[in-house]
Amino acid sequence: MTPELQNLAATKYAIALHTTTPELGLAISNFASETRAHTWDLGRDLSSYVHEYLRKFIQPHTWADIEFIAVARGPGGFTGTRIGVVIARTLGQQLNIPVFAISTLAAVAWANKGQNQSKPAVIAVEMPGQRGKIFGAIYQISADKLSITALLPDTVFTPEAWQETLANWQSEYQLIKATSGLAATVSSILELAYLDWQQGQHPHWSEALPYYGQHPVDI
Repeated sequence: MTPELQNLAATKYAIALHTTTPELGLAISNFASETRAHTWDLGRDLSSYVHEYLRKFIQPHTWADIEFIAVARGPGGFTGTRIGVVIARTLGQQLNIPVFAISTLAAVAWANKGQNQSKPAVIAVEMPGQRGKIFGAIYQISADKLSITALLPDTVFTPEAWQETLANWQSEYQLIKATSGLAATVSSILELAYLDWQQGQHPHWSEALPYYGQHPVDI
């Protein structure tokens, strides 16, 4: 970390939201002396209480202390994903700060990157979709654990097509099945956004878009 980034980290904070499931995940950090994360199982009440939980969670800090926002963009539940992205975009617009929209599957891969590999790790992530489909992606974590690359971006598969994709993959990989507890990866959402921040990325709030992958109903 450069001295400039160290100074920034000591005085400014970033927050992350994860609302793609009935659980709410929030994280805040200055990437130096303070990092907090928490999840709440709010179920159908998520949309009603997310603003209250967020307001209380950032205390004792204020919105003026927030340098950027990160949000899980999906895939995930349609309504929850939309709520999180809308909140992040609204805050980004009002505060005039960057908003990083991070893949739910990328966050799962990052959370499972391990600590001891001496070479890049390839992680395949699958998550149940609607109507029997599967969300799948394959990510590579650099050996220094400082970057993530999408070898196969988030895609909707039939179970057969996903299995065929894995069977034909040309390198070793670890398969992670993301079936529960996804809100707990909110810390990974924040970490991945911070990696992009350190590379000089400052995406405008209008660039934060949800990834649904599927329509909520058949058309």
